Amino acid sequence: MKYDYDICVIGLGPAGMAVSVMGSNMGLKVLGIEQRALGGECMNVGCIPSKALLRMAQSRHLFTKLDTWALAGGTLPEPQRPFERIAEHVKYINDKKTKAMFDKVDLKLREGSASFVDAHTVSVGGKEYTAKRTFVCTGTRPAVPPIEGIDTVEYLTNENIFQLEEIPRSMVIIGGGAIGSEMAQAFSRLGCRVTVTHMDKHLLPSADPEAGELLEEVFAQEGIAVYNDRRISTVSKKGGDIVLETDHGETLTSERLLIAAGRRYDFSALKLENAGVAYGAHGIKVDKTLRTSQPNIYAPGDCNGAYLLTHAAMHQGMIALMNAMLPRPFGFDFRRYAVPWTVFTEPQVSHVGMTEKELKVRKIAYEIVEERYADYGAAIAEGIGVGSVRASISKAGRIYGVTIVGEGSGEMIGEWALAIQNKLRIHKIMFLQHAFPTMSFLTKRVSEGWMMNRMRSRILRALVRLMF
Repeated sequence: MKYDYDICVIGLGPAGMAVSVMGSNMGLKVLGIEQRALGGECMNVGCIPSKALLRMAQSRHLFTKLDTWALAGGTLPEPQRPFERIAEHVKYINDKKTKAMFDKVDLKLREGSASFVDAHTVSVGGKEYTAKRTFVCTGTRPAVPPIEGIDTVEYLTNENIFQLEEIPRSMVIIGGGAIGSEMAQAFSRLGCRVTVTHMDKHLLPSADPEAGELLEEVFAQEGIAVYNDRRISTVSKKGGDIVLETDHGETLTSERLLIAAGRRYDFSALKLENAGVAYGAHGIKVDKTLRTSQPNIYAPGDCNGAYLLTHAAMHQGMIALMNAMLPRPFGFDFRRYAVPWTVFTEPQVSHVGMTEKELKVRKIAYEIVEERYADYGAAIAEGIGVGSVRASISKAGRIYGVTIVGEGSGEMIGEWALAIQNKLRIHKIMFLQHAFPTMSFLTKRVSEGWMMNRMRSRILRALVRLMF
């Protein structure tokens, strides 16, 4: 059968961009379909604008630490058009950078939602197109919890929060994960009174408790109220404010409400059943090669529910495209690759590998080796002595998991991810020279700490004396 295209990509977020750009540069004929905006959620209403807002907030926050500013009788500068500036930057990136990447892709942008006619045919904008292989990269949408009265108030999600015209005087955030924590600190530092309430026992529930508890201490110092282990019973409008009642009897009142309580899947418009693609409450079902129940259709990225992370989606897009070109027995298993993550608060929180909770559930023996920023001269001198590098390691040197809380953790976690992915033992890190005085030197200190723990063995100590 002759097809219109080699590849059809539905959704041009991180996963879809990887497939379509790589495929077109390989000489394949690619159809790219995007209902909203190129770059998907990350580029337009997620990672990029949120980090821009955090940077603005950090700059303003620095003024509060300048004693000379206070002594001079100055007043804290007001943020200048933060959302307008972010919109300008995003538009520039889309117009001048992102679009250029698709110069070899046949784009169907904002022509409507795509839907399957059959396993090889997709309809969009009233027209049908056929492709040899199709990649579904539709991502997820914000989940709104079923709280009594939630439909009676105007609430924010990451999809519309960057459309605000000004910083509100107060905000309650439902959700203490990555989005909730980042936006809490950003808006607080920009002059908003922020309260975070969520169902988990500590902030950042995907991390070990120590990381969330340390971040909560920082939030307390910055005036951010955190209510852990809470459910919102009702939401209502009172005058110009939104009123939330918790299951512990507290009343929380604010000008704006941000919901950052997880993600949801919506495949109704896609008509996956027409293509024979199986899916469930947790996303489209894929095998280890990212192939769906229909052999010619793949589903990389958030839509399969494996890892809801931009970089994971990009990586899966690459893996899925490669697997589509390989005979089935030789495909790459996307589950075998380490997936680090970072929350861009200050201090940053990063993790890769298994958490201590997972290790305990699996009954895996491990020891904790931790190096604190507060014990490192460079961190003390630079005024960034909050946090630590905390690693779970076996007696034989296998690295199970690492959490870094502190300055530059997002840049440092990649080294640990490489070690875990390639099953490198901790002594390999010890023999790698790390530039001094960077924060990554704390990584080397962890490896040395693990080695010094080995020296507690009487046998090894006796062997050292004998050899010396």
